[in-house]
Amino acid sequence: MPSVSRTILGTVKSGVVSGLSWRAARSTNLHVESSVLVKGDKLLAYKQRIPIERDTVMVFADDAPQYNWAHPCRYLLHDAKTGEFYREVKAQFPPYMTGEAPRTFQAFHQPVRILDAELYYPVLPRLRCPIRWTKGQRYAVLFSGASNNRHTNDLEFLYRTLRDIYGFPAANIYVVNYDGSVNYSGNPKPVTSWPGDSTAYRIPINGQGTKAGLDSVLDTIKAKLKADDLLLIHTNNHGGHNGTESYLCTYSGADYLASEFASKLATLPKFNCLMVMMEQCHSGGFNSPILANSPATYTSVSSACEELRNSIGGAHFDPFARDWIAAMTGSTPYGGALASNPDTDGTGKVSAREAHNYADAVKDPYDTPVYSESSVAAGNFHLGQRYWYIWPIYCRLLVELLYPYYLRKPIPEFYEMVHDKLLPSLREIEDKLGGQSAKQEIELKEALTAATKKVMGR
Repeated sequence: MPSVSRTILGTVKSGVVSGLSWRAARSTNLHVESSVLVKGDKLLAYKQRIPIERDTVMVFADDAPQYNWAHPCRYLLHDAKTGEFYREVKAQFPPYMTGEAPRTFQAFHQPVRILDAELYYPVLPRLRCPIRWTKGQRYAVLFSGASNNRHTNDLEFLYRTLRDIYGFPAANIYVVNYDGSVNYSGNPKPVTSWPGDSTAYRIPINGQGTKAGLDSVLDTIKAKLKADDLLLIHTNNHGGHNGTESYLCTYSGADYLASEFASKLATLPKFNCLMVMMEQCHSGGFNSPILANSPATYTSVSSACEELRNSIGGAHFDPFARDWIAAMTGSTPYGGALASNPDTDGTGKVSAREAHNYADAVKDPYDTPVYSESSVAAGNFHLGQRYWYIWPIYCRLLVELLYPYYLRKPIPEFYEMVHDKLLPSLREIEDKLGGQSAKQEIELKEALTAATKKVMGR
């Protein structure tokens, strides 16, 4: 495509900025395509096709740049020969949503800078008593379609939480993201490390972030779910509303309507608990359909925003998803302290309702979180419970003994040994504590020390 002359570009840019109100000049980000869009072409705004009626210079106006998509934006079309403005097209999505923008598409007015991320020094999170799960299997589905960096980072944070803190088996976590890899649209590039602690991404990807990809993992889990099992579903990236219902954006192909998603869940066999957390815009429109169609005995849905509202984004993470996951983790993505203790009832577990309440309490002012549950009991469900309720001294001693290993072993290796080897070996000790009164702290310490050294080494 031919390039627009510098004179015409200057005319177009000046005209657009001069036409902004005082407020818009401080809240609207503007990009220009410096290559001419040729008459007869069609400009693609995600799935909205904008016909080009004459050789055109296009300015893209993002009127709510802090939000995830869909949100209000405009395509301002100018005559490529004269720079004269001739048409405004209102839209909900940007160009190049799931692909890399060409170098010819450049920002020229950007008062809102979401890529200027705050800097946190990562620290090793405080070691807490391990999590126990005694009945049934736990499964998780993590989805992101038209991913940006922050969406992939959210998935990584949740994956690490499930593996390290809760001991979910790796084989029970299914991830579908973007093009089927740990990739995303936009910067930073190359894709190297997770910003939480600057280590390499650990999340395995099972398929593309498409409707077919999500359906495929749900079909796989469908064949495995049993009556006592728990399923966690997390959806991320962008979402929209078609005037009738909410939908989840995908990397390619059809979007996922709330009614279609709920109908797909209805095909699962009966199982114990379904816990859903959704980050995308308009996610609140999924709550009621999910509750109405869930085959689980207990169902809860936590969404970042109301049905007709947008969710806020960030430079490294989406605030609502970040804070919900942090509540479940017990620390921020950077290992720091939380604003408050999410375990408000002191039961040694963070329930679905408590995680939502924490994320809602510290929410970004732009978000409008929505929570629904099939019953009060559903909201009490959790991903795992800490050991301390067996006997308070037990947990304290176990943490003391594990701490030296925690400091010197790589985090993935440490937690793999704890969940896969140490905790199963402690069941006999726990059974004794649960069935009779504790005798003496020294006896317990000796038993724990022997079991820990046998598995973890000296």
